Amino acid sequence: MQPVLGCVWAVLIYKSSLLAPSAISHFPPLLPNATDLSHISLFRFLIAPETLRIRCSLFTRHHVVSQEHQGYDKQTKNAIGQLSDMGNSGIFGYINYLVEKDRKTILDTLVNGLARLEYRGYDSAGLAIDGDKRNEVYAFKEVGKVAKLKQLIEDEKPDLTKVFDAHAGIAHTRWATHGPPSRVNCHPHRSDPKWEFAVVHNGIITNYKELRALLEAKGFRFETETDTEAIAKLAKYIFDEHPNIDFTTLVKAVIKELQGAFGLLLKSIHFPTEIVAARKGSPLVIGVRTQRKMKVDFVDVEFGDAGPLPAEAASQNVALKKANNLLAPPDKSLLHRSQSRAFFSEDGAPQPIEFFLSSDPSAIVEHTKKVLYLEDDDIAHIHDGQLNIHRLSKDSGASNVRAIQTIEIELQEIMKGRYDHFMQKEIFEQPESIVNAMRGRLNLEDKTITLGGLKQYISTIRRCRRIIFIACGTSYHSCMAVRGVFEELTEIPISVELASDFLDRQAPVFRDDTCVFVSQSGETADSLMALRHCLERGALTVGIVNVVGSSISMMTHCGVHINAGPEIGVASTKAYTSQFVCMVMFALSLSEDRASKQARREAIMEGLGKISEQFKEILQQDQDIKNLCLKFKNQKSLLLLGRGAQHATALEGALKIKEISYLHCEAVMSGELKHGVLALVDESLPIVMILTRDSLFAKSLNAYQQVIARKGRPIVICSKDDAEFPGDKTDKIEVPQTIDVLQGLLNVIPLQLMAYWLAVAEGLNVDFPRNLAKSVTVE
Repeated sequence: MQPVLGCVWAVLIYKSSLLAPSAISHFPPLLPNATDLSHISLFRFLIAPETLRIRCSLFTRHHVVSQEHQGYDKQTKNAIGQLSDMGNSGIFGYINYLVEKDRKTILDTLVNGLARLEYRGYDSAGLAIDGDKRNEVYAFKEVGKVAKLKQLIEDEKPDLTKVFDAHAGIAHTRWATHGPPSRVNCHPHRSDPKWEFAVVHNGIITNYKELRALLEAKGFRFETETDTEAIAKLAKYIFDEHPNIDFTTLVKAVIKELQGAFGLLLKSIHFPTEIVAARKGSPLVIGVRTQRKMKVDFVDVEFGDAGPLPAEAASQNVALKKANNLLAPPDKSLLHRSQSRAFFSEDGAPQPIEFFLSSDPSAIVEHTKKVLYLEDDDIAHIHDGQLNIHRLSKDSGASNVRAIQTIEIELQEIMKGRYDHFMQKEIFEQPESIVNAMRGRLNLEDKTITLGGLKQYISTIRRCRRIIFIACGTSYHSCMAVRGVFEELTEIPISVELASDFLDRQAPVFRDDTCVFVSQSGETADSLMALRHCLERGALTVGIVNVVGSSISMMTHCGVHINAGPEIGVASTKAYTSQFVCMVMFALSLSEDRASKQARREAIMEGLGKISEQFKEILQQDQDIKNLCLKFKNQKSLLLLGRGAQHATALEGALKIKEISYLHCEAVMSGELKHGVLALVDESLPIVMILTRDSLFAKSLNAYQQVIARKGRPIVICSKDDAEFPGDKTDKIEVPQTIDVLQGLLNVIPLQLMAYWLAVAEGLNVDFPRNLAKSVTVE
């Protein structure tokens, strides 16, 4: 199959389950002070099916012009504030210089690099390489797994035998933030149909709407819903205005206009075999592989002189305030330049070399152990076998070099960072993941909750007859945990259903019901079938999911994205706490119109604001919990007792212990202890009791006394410094005290750690327990 000029879009099926944008419900901004992302929708009405087919191939061919490189521009630092690295998407780039590689090897390197990033979670993948002629770029994009991208490349049948002695390719796995998963929204993004500039990008550009408006006023037409496309088009606009500009100066001019957190790679037909990488709040690492030893083990950093350059003297944001003279190139007489000494041979000539760029070292270590980590505000220019590091300004105390380090670590280890298992890593990520769940939604100053994905439907939900939560496994437990706060704040009847049982009973559902579907993956088979059951009966449906673009997110009328990030360990940890937080915010939003509930609502919001720090406090007891778990060695069964909302916590803790340690664990409502379970209690039965102080504490304490009276020796999860449980007489795990409806968030952390250490003690595969899958997509 011969490649075709431009982008001819492959078959894309767009069902009329999607309404016009004005009728679509939306996800809220992911970051504080971010521009409104309300035009992004993944939760939509479902209406009568029709199909629109658009042809697509995403195999492209374009033109190239060479240029000089080197230059400098100064940037006034803009604070990133609380912008966080999204961390879900993956970047990979490969450059060979004076090392002959055929196209098959180049494509395999890029595709394998993306495969190494799959664990991060993603919904689509793409790459861009040079074409057969000087003025060509081939781009491949596909929704779904990297394997589907590889198959697309094979189907297009490019000439795999063509050899390049110098080449630059970029690739990306995308986790949707701006725009749903689709081929057109997949990276790389292009500046124009000729692909004069191509970019892959991690993070969020918070001022992309302003940039887009400026560029549209200049005649640029945008193809996608993403923030990334503005980067490529801005690069082309600056190049068109200043055709003699060099690549580094051009990228600096672009970077100057971007607000937010980003890591990006930029490739251009005007600067063949070159790549410029930039980092601000999103990690980038460069691997180096040479045939001969490098002269030095560092790269000099090139700084601009102090003081504003002419291009920015009038304004710190020239692009927006002086659109007719967008970022004139700087006066090169002001520049300080140095050479990249590490990459020259002893005779001073460039040597054969390969560069590997990635957002994660896990994609590089199979190629080389020599790596260089970019720092925030670094701009790396790779060209002619050299690597130059630039900075827009020199901060006090900033290093003049970037060390080339040798890493000796296995792939699995580097992906887990300093942790032994993904589950352990995800447990310790929870102080950050719950902040991400609340970011841009909880305003502690104004005591308000903004859930953009529910905004259009809140008034309808308030008028519903009942709210039915439908979920499986851990998601079911998170629904159980928040049932009480929904009933208290909304005074709407609440029921919580296991999706499989709900289907088995063919439970009655009515048009004035609201059905809430909670799922980490958004692909759980039982939940999807229950969703169809509810849609057929005309109920309003809400999705609470972690994976953007998942089936539940697409089929429900509206919903909330929990922003937990990809979860690799099969046993869910951070998704549980993020679901908990998002559903509490849902209840707070529903009760906003109830004057009698305002004091209670504000107290809950204050509690949410403190949860992250309280998580950190509990995680400091990790080793103490590990030691307590020694009491359960060689045991065959364990009881977990909780009352009220803490029964849901006990259910979740018991599930974690069963999932990964294979130890039978039963969660029991404390009030049911005397109705049969008490017969099991003796001095040898391992028992864990949740006894934090709340309105039911006296009743829970009664169950504790019954256990003690029968020579039981329970481990107690209690409030900090509770005199009821003296340390010399009680094995206990202390947790901070918070408002009652949030206490389950804190109490579940010790149980997650307990499950983890029980499994580790048995030498089990913590991340991938037997017989279980991360996403249960079969009945």
